[in-house]
Amino acid sequence: MRKKKIALLAGGYSGEYVISIQTANTIEKNLDQNVYQVYKIVVTREGWWHQTPEGIKVAVNKNDFSLMIGQESVHFDCAFIAIHGTPGEDGKIQGYLDMLQIPYTTCNSIVSALTFNKSYCNKVVKDFKVVNIANSVHLIKGEAFNVGTIVEHLRFPLFVKPNESGSSLGVSKVKTVAELLPAIEKAFNEDNQVLIEEFIEGRELTIGVYRINGSLNTLPPTEIVSKNEFFDYEAKYTPGVTNEITPALISDDILEKLSNTAGYIYRHLNCRGVVRMDFILQKETNKLFFLEVNTMPGQSENSIVPQQVLAAGQTLIDFYGALVEDCLKTSLT
Repeated sequence: MRKKKIALLAGGYSGEYVISIQTANTIEKNLDQNVYQVYKIVVTREGWWHQTPEGIKVAVNKNDFSLMIGQESVHFDCAFIAIHGTPGEDGKIQGYLDMLQIPYTTCNSIVSALTFNKSYCNKVVKDFKVVNIANSVHLIKGEAFNVGTIVEHLRFPLFVKPNESGSSLGVSKVKTVAELLPAIEKAFNEDNQVLIEEFIEGRELTIGVYRINGSLNTLPPTEIVSKNEFFDYEAKYTPGVTNEITPALISDDILEKLSNTAGYIYRHLNCRGVVRMDFILQKETNKLFFLEVNTMPGQSENSIVPQQVLAAGQTLIDFYGALVEDCLKTSLT
């Protein structure tokens, strides 16, 4: 049986490069070597390349997304995208692969671009009328803004974050007016757009959602309890800083509401592959607030999605294999 050739795309152009490499290592380790021949391709601004087992770096031919290894021209059956941030999570790689008619495992270019922009995604999800959205202000670099006006519209504490960034890079929790401007400047160092949101006190819940053979599935949710002020970069990637409880200790009613809401958003945003959705369960009211959609969630060995897959009684080998096979099947329909 011919092994299917899989391009595993890793790296990227953002500060999430290192996390992307870890994610790709987990995926590569758990793609069945009896079924798939995996070529890890590292994407950087300087070039896209694959390193052979002999240590030779082979550049990708971007005209047709192929590799020339020795005398063999390698063309791929599928691309497994494991890039966090740009260009793998904002729709750019997806648009490129669409032009070449190469199937891939994530949301399409339009959905990826929409969900990558937190402010625009919030506006769309708010219109679904199935979940609450925190009050916010959206700033554009180069356009004048007034701190006084922001304070009039929003209640402290606030989260100030880059509008298009992941892994909590450039995010600040702001409790006073004096802290606001430095936090905005910090976020603008990461992105040309900044989102300022009201803090919602409550439990942070995150849930994986995916579709296989037309059937929508949700994974057991995780509650995130950070020792830091919030679930920042250190809390996400430093062992011991965060307690991730999988499955989350929530009532059946809350679990049903969380799963149904995440599934509704997945369907109506037209997502593909596995995504992770983050929510806040507001203290005392138990109202569910939407935070964001991660269309390429972290999947290093200790990351949340692998935890949820194992809690669901699945193996990562079966899970990733199912994602690839569904991607290939969908591309034929």
